[in-house]
This record gives sequence, C-alpha cells and structure tokens, in this order.
Amino acid sequence: MKLRLALIVLLLANAGYFLWARGDLVGFGLAPASLNEREPQRLSRQIKPEWVQVRKEAKAGAPAP
Repeated sequence: MKLRLALIVLLLANAGYFLWARGDLVGFGLAPASLNEREPQRLSRQIKPEWVQVRKEAKAGAPAP
C-alpha cells in the first residue's frame, strides 16, 4: 500500500514538473523564468547571424568544394 502511494505521488510530481517546464501552468501564475528566453546570452554573442546559409548535402562521390 505504501509503495503504491509513493508511485502515485511520484507520477503526479513528474506530471506537474512536465507541465510547469512546458509553460502550461502560466494561467495559474506558475511558469519557469526562462520560458520566453532560451539562453539569451548566446543570442547576444552571435556575430552576423544573417551570414549563415544552409546548403544541401554533397553527394558521396562528389569532391568537397
């Protein structure tokens, strides 16, 4: 009986943390501090991010440019 109660408490705690981390509890006034900003220090350290280009992968037999 004690093990079943412990399992239920742990499952509820895990579900609560999951909802809190995703930001689903904002309506209740519970939200992580970094909900809107994920690693803002990395954004401030970027140098000319507009220069980044996504290229298609080269074929296996073709030489690299």
